[in-house]
Amino acid sequence: MVSIKTNGAAIAALDTLRSISSQLGTTQSRVSSGYRVETASDNAAYWSIATTMRSDNKALGAVEDAIALGTAKVDTAYTGMQSAIEIVDEIKAKLVAAREPGVDKEKIDKEITELKSQIRSVVESSSFSGENWLYRNEVGAAPDAEMVSGFTRAADGTVAVQTTVFDVDSAVLIGDEADFNGMLTMRVTVDQPLGTGTTPVDYFLIRSAAGSAGNEITLSSSTSDEDVEGMIMAADEYLMMMTDVAATLGATQSRLELQSEFVADLSDTIDSGVGRLVDADMNEESTRLKALQTQQQLGIQSLSIANSNTENILSLFR
Repeated sequence: MVSIKTNGAAIAALDTLRSISSQLGTTQSRVSSGYRVETASDNAAYWSIATTMRSDNKALGAVEDAIALGTAKVDTAYTGMQSAIEIVDEIKAKLVAAREPGVDKEKIDKEITELKSQIRSVVESSSFSGENWLYRNEVGAAPDAEMVSGFTRAADGTVAVQTTVFDVDSAVLIGDEADFNGMLTMRVTVDQPLGTGTTPVDYFLIRSAAGSAGNEITLSSSTSDEDVEGMIMAADEYLMMMTDVAATLGATQSRLELQSEFVADLSDTIDSGVGRLVDADMNEESTRLKALQTQQQLGIQSLSIANSNTENILSLFR
């Protein structure tokens, strides 16, 4: 039956055209945005996962910046410590030279005094972002340095920030308000040779502003060979302590560098994982877009043909 009231062919063609237009709109949106899942309505589960992981990735970006800051602080302390070790090593060499009979000890002491001034200059300059791990001018132990090194999300959804802790108190070289707060301002006890035996003697290398207890490592024309040997032993004791701290700083440097590389790799991996969930396959979408555009053109032609049936019926009445 042919009706001028209801055009079934036109209705079917229009319905098909609506479906094609809807699919075409979706495909065009994917092509323009690059996302297969852009909103929660596209795929609620994938959208939720992607949104959470993108948030975590931003946190990892902040962790990378924090690690860079922590690494800079450790690098500064290590550089200062390494420089101080070289100077103390030079002082030790000067003391060994002073053990030579007939040497002018007072001239060597002038060199040692200048080297001590250089140590203080190095220590007080080893500061980054207002933090100096080698110098302390306050009474009491220095607080530990906490450096952000990671961000984790547990299976139950709880998040936590991981930190790397360094014992700053162990690295302080000069403590001006209290000699025991600094490695080089506090006294060390050595068994100094005395005749056929030994006797415990306390030495310090740098005099603190508050005054250091013990005997300062300094020379004069009257300094005995036994005293020089005791000072050499004390300088060697300082070198061993400083070397231990430098080794710890180096290990902390290495850990932060490895953690920085891991965080960068993890961030890239999360980006790739999120992309697999929500990114559109542009090859597939472009092919689909071309096909839908062709189908749309055919649908328009089908609708035009269906509408032309009415005109054919009217021609019968002429």
